[in-house]
Amino acid sequence: MPKRQFEGTIISDKMTNTVVVKVIKAKQHAKYRKRFNVYKKYKAHVTSDDFKIGDQVTIEECRPISKDKCWRVINKI
Repeated sequence: MPKRQFEGTIISDKMTNTVVVKVIKAKQHAKYRKRFNVYKKYKAHVTSDDFKIGDQVTIEECRPISKDKCWRVINKI
C-alpha cells in the first residue's frame, strides 16, 4: 500500500527536529455544491535545519516517531 503524501506550508519551526505543516484541501458542500477550503496541521520530522517558515514542502506518512509525529518531510518544493 502506498504511503500518503501531502503538500503544504511550514507555519512553525520552533521545535527541535520538528516542523508544523499546514495542508489546505478544497472540499465541496454536498447539497449546495459550493467549494471551500479546509486545512489541517501536521507535525513532521526533519533532520536538517534547511527548512524555514513559509517554505512549501512535501510530507510523507511514516511510522510513529512520537505521540503526535507520524509524518516526515521529503523535500522542499
